[in-house]
Amino acid sequence: MAPLPPRTLQARDRAIPLGPRTLVMGILNVTPDSFSDGGRSARPDDALINARRLVAEGADLLDVGGESTRPGHTPVPAEQEWARLAPVLAALTAEVSVPISVDTYKAEVADKALKAGAHIVNDVWGFAHDPDMARVVAAHDAAAVVMHNRAEVDETLDIVQDMLAFFEIALEKAERAGVKRERIVLDPGIGFGKTFPQNLAAIRRLDELRVLGLPILLGTSRKSLIGKVIETTPAERLPGTIASNVIGIMAGVEIIRVHDVAAHVQAARVAEAIRDAS
Repeated sequence: MAPLPPRTLQARDRAIPLGPRTLVMGILNVTPDSFSDGGRSARPDDALINARRLVAEGADLLDVGGESTRPGHTPVPAEQEWARLAPVLAALTAEVSVPISVDTYKAEVADKALKAGAHIVNDVWGFAHDPDMARVVAAHDAAAVVMHNRAEVDETLDIVQDMLAFFEIALEKAERAGVKRERIVLDPGIGFGKTFPQNLAAIRRLDELRVLGLPILLGTSRKSLIGKVIETTPAERLPGTIASNVIGIMAGVEIIRVHDVAAHVQAARVAEAIRDAS
């Protein structure tokens, strides 16, 4: 998959350059039940310390989540999710210079986060869960990461064709709400509503999503996909995460979403140098 021509992702007052340098989005989970770090950033003070570290390691963006969205998670009310996010976003917007994404599928939470200074909404249900989400994104001139997801796994599906159909519906919703295409990034949703073979196929066939002409975010960090290839705990999956993300970088994805920023910045620069060598 060839990278798309250089462009900018318009996110409120930010014009975020995309390509040929892969952007590294650092994950900041402010939840007590994160699958990957066990609530390491659940307290606002700890979240700010970890945010500073991620930025110092080279994160181009921060993705802040107040509810674990891993498969099988226990949903929390919007009020509780916002109570976790509010103090962290207040601290981040006052101190951190990189654009901030909020990881939520609730329009009410997205609206408050954008009012608090966030720039991007990372919707793990791709405008399919909350009918008001696209309107909120449009009202704030925010950017959106539209992720593919399924309520039920269907092993008979051609998963890439299912993604394309899902994204077409999401883009129609975005257009009706007034979300401009230059504000949208697609995410294949690795680990969400897919079998193990479908997750592998989704990464291997990323190039087929290019028909939509939009940038792609790849998120494989510490996911069970890696643990199914080789038995490991989430904390032991950095090598597998790097391997999967390098494949994405060689295929031209514009953004990778990771827990381990420093290691991925180095891996990304080397992968890009090889990919773009004459």
